This record gives sequence, C-alpha cells and structure tokens, in this order.
Amino acid sequence: MTQLVVRHYARPTARPRLWAGIVIATIAIIFGLEQSAQWLAANPMAANGLQASLLAGLATGLGAIPVLFLRRPQPALMAPMLGLAGGMMLAASFFSLLVPAVQTVAASTAPTALGLLTAIAFVTGAQLMQQMDRRFPHAHVERLDEADATPRLGLVVAAIALHNLPEGLAVGVAAAAGADHGMTLGIALQNIPEGWIVASALLALGTTPLRAAGIALATGLVEPVGGLFGVIATSIAGATLPLALAAAAGAMLWVVGHELLPASHKPGREAAATAGLAGGFAVMTLLAAVF
Repeated sequence: MTQLVVRHYARPTARPRLWAGIVIATIAIIFGLEQSAQWLAANPMAANGLQASLLAGLATGLGAIPVLFLRRPQPALMAPMLGLAGGMMLAASFFSLLVPAVQTVAASTAPTALGLLTAIAFVTGAQLMQQMDRRFPHAHVERLDEADATPRLGLVVAAIALHNLPEGLAVGVAAAAGADHGMTLGIALQNIPEGWIVASALLALGTTPLRAAGIALATGLVEPVGGLFGVIATSIAGATLPLALAAAAGAMLWVVGHELLPASHKPGREAAATAGLAGGFAVMTLLAAVF
C-alpha cells in the first residue's frame, strides 16, 4: 500500500510586514508633522487658529473636574447653565463671525453678489450640521435627565463630538481670519459649565467620576479637529473669506437652536433658561467690546 505522507509547512509570519507597516507609518507621521510645522511657521494666523481651538477644547476638561468632588449639578442649575452656553455661542456667532463677514462684504467691489453667496454659505453651514445630525447615530446629552433617556455610552460620546465640532470650526475660522474679538475666551468660558454637564451625563450612565472627566476632556479635544478644518478653509478662502465665516456661524447657530435652547427651555424652567441666555449674550458682548 502506498503510504500517504502529509508534510506541514510553517506559515510565513506576518511580523516583518507588521514592523514594516509601523516603520512606514512612523516616517509618514514624522514627515507630516514636519511639513505641518513649516506651514504653520509660514502662516502664523493659522497657528493662532489651532491654538485657539485647542484652548477652547481643553476648557471642557476643566469644567469636568467638579464631578470628581461635587458630582452631578442640581437640576435647578441645568437650565441657566445651558442657557448661558447658548447665549455665549449665539453672541459669538454674531460678533466674531457674521459681523466681520458682513463688513468684508460691504467693503468689496461686488457687495450684492458676495452678500448673496455669504447668505447661502450661512444656510449651508446649518444644513451641513443638520445632515450630520441625521446620518450619525447619537444621543442628546443635554436631555439625559428625562426618565426614558438611557442611551448607550457610545451614542453619548458621538453627541458630544457632534456638538463640539462646529465650535472648534468657528473658533479656528475666527482666529485665523483675525476676527476673534474675544470669541476664543468666550467659547472656553462656556465650555467649562458644559464640561460639567457632559461629565454628569456620563455619570448618569454608570461611568466612574474619573472616567467621566477623562471622556469629557477627550471629547473636548474634538474642537482642535474642527479648528483644523476652519484654519484650512480660511487659508484658501482669499476673497471668499466671508463665506467661511458665515458657514461657521450657521453651524454654530444650528447647535444653539437644535440642542441648547430646547434642552434649557423645558416646562417650568423657561425663566431661568432665558436669564442664562441673556447673561451669556451679555458676557460675549463685553468680551467683544474689550477685545
């Protein structure tokens, strides 16, 4: 009888390929960082935009610190805190984005045509946020105090990122365009109570205080990502800079109208929420006047 001999061959290991991939990725990252550093050195206003959005994002983590000691804010504070954030964002979109855009349009050689395009860009910015809201699954973080609101942690994190992205975009555009007018400081200030609310929402989902604060900080760092898009848009906008400013303003206004105002103006809390809204707008008015 013929004996069947089966030979086992060792499979080639994938480790060399893995190391080769890591080396290539590392070289690409180093090269990209070097090129980015050179570009930022040649464009100091762009560097200002990235720094501003990073500062605003870090403020979210600063606001999350109280959950390590004070835990969840009292329900009575939620309405004015959300109203304050909405008022500051509303004023920031007006003073630091729309006003400079309108001023640039008025001084242009074709104000009517450029003004029409600027208005379209404003609506487009809001529409883009609306489309992102529909396409990306997320939960409304500010509404977690409702009895039937028990979304998964991943949906909550997605909601925070969706909320922070237009803030970073707006800060990056305004700072890179030289039209900050206190916007960076204002957004950073409103991110502090917002970070507390976000971390508190994560506590309500069962996360530990330390993890809730860490996630709030991490989601705040989405703002520099938006800031990067804003800086790039501003650097290539040229004469169409008002369009970039208006689009960022539209995105900010969408967040205020779709998220913050409905969350703050709940039955029985309208007066406190409106007071917070007016207070936030007043703070941004002061910052715009000073800066």
